[in-house]
Amino acid sequence: MLPLWDEIPTRKAPLITIIIILINCLVYYYQFFMVADAQTFIYAFGLIPYEITRGIDLQPAGPSFLYLTVIYSMFMHGSFVHLFGNMLYLWIFGNNVEDHLGKFRFLLFYILSGICAALGQILVNPYSRIPMIGASGAVAGVLGAYLILFPRARITTLIFFGFFIRLIKLPAIFVLGLWIIFQIFYGLSDLSLSRGVTGVAWFAHIAGFFAGVILIKLFSPRQNYYYI
Repeated sequence: MLPLWDEIPTRKAPLITIIIILINCLVYYYQFFMVADAQTFIYAFGLIPYEITRGIDLQPAGPSFLYLTVIYSMFMHGSFVHLFGNMLYLWIFGNNVEDHLGKFRFLLFYILSGICAALGQILVNPYSRIPMIGASGAVAGVLGAYLILFPRARITTLIFFGFFIRLIKLPAIFVLGLWIIFQIFYGLSDLSLSRGVTGVAWFAHIAGFFAGVILIKLFSPRQNYYYI
């Protein structure tokens, strides 16, 4: 199941959403085409839970202020598919959340969601030395906010049934509700089987999503809070 677009028009151009997407794309290009060793770059600037919990900068050395990797990691991706999936979800759901919050509130909301997502994953595996990168946690916060604001919005979704492919319009509460259920299921399975080291930061997705659910209620302008 792959969401493609929604049917809610925006009142203003989603400039912050576009800028975030462009930054992610530029960082990806720099990471894989401009530096000599992409893996070294990831280990230097990605979020490594062990570094955060112990306050130790492992080699290769990253930024002088170690905790900035919490922010840097939100704009790095491990593959084009990873980048494309995150940016697609951000484009579909971020423009309406930005339209509701306004540019400054949305930017702050996005960054805080990403930080909460990172903390969620760190709590689950605090001594992991595997870099955590990607916008998934921050984007998950956007999904949580969208679900609260527009639960009945129709999402045009690509459905796969084996070789059968069809476009179906589904309510956001179904698309995003199913998404978070899968994250919780796989996160708990991953944790029970391997202590959460299989390569996907499920608990960053979960923490980011629920951070978005909470933060949208705190960030929403009082005179412009609505459901459809």
